[in-house]
Amino acid sequence: MMIERVDPASEAAGRLIAMSDAYMAALYPAESNHMLSVDALRQDNVIFLGCYMDGQLAACGAVTILFDDDEQLSYGEIKRVFVPDEFRGRGLSKHVMRALEDHLLDQDIRVVRLETGIRQPEALGLYFRLGYAERAAFGQYEEDPLSVFMEKILSA
Repeated sequence: MMIERVDPASEAAGRLIAMSDAYMAALYPAESNHMLSVDALRQDNVIFLGCYMDGQLAACGAVTILFDDDEQLSYGEIKRVFVPDEFRGRGLSKHVMRALEDHLLDQDIRVVRLETGIRQPEALGLYFRLGYAERAAFGQYEEDPLSVFMEKILSA
């Protein structure tokens, strides 16, 4: 297994992003899906990572660095964590999450947040196991009964 930065516009990343879009569209209405586009994933404040197994892109995830004006702090927001069915159950999402958190620590950012959906028990379980706790909506999000907002304070 190898995790490295990947261009979200690449063919392999595009395949995973399309699969993620289809998966989320099957679970939630469009107004409850808050996924970053490929163009947004290519911005300077975003890192998009891929996890490879046997030379094949088997998982992905991104973190975008944002600033909270109300709290006067920079934080990372986890986006686009996805593992296709054929690679699930191998701990890849945990490795991607840790790599994203390590990137934030390297940037001296200690707060990480995310939004996920209520119909994703595996994702919720992972985030709780990794130390994330529920919180109120943040940033540009509004409260949504289909969303769960979470946060974790990172330590070196």
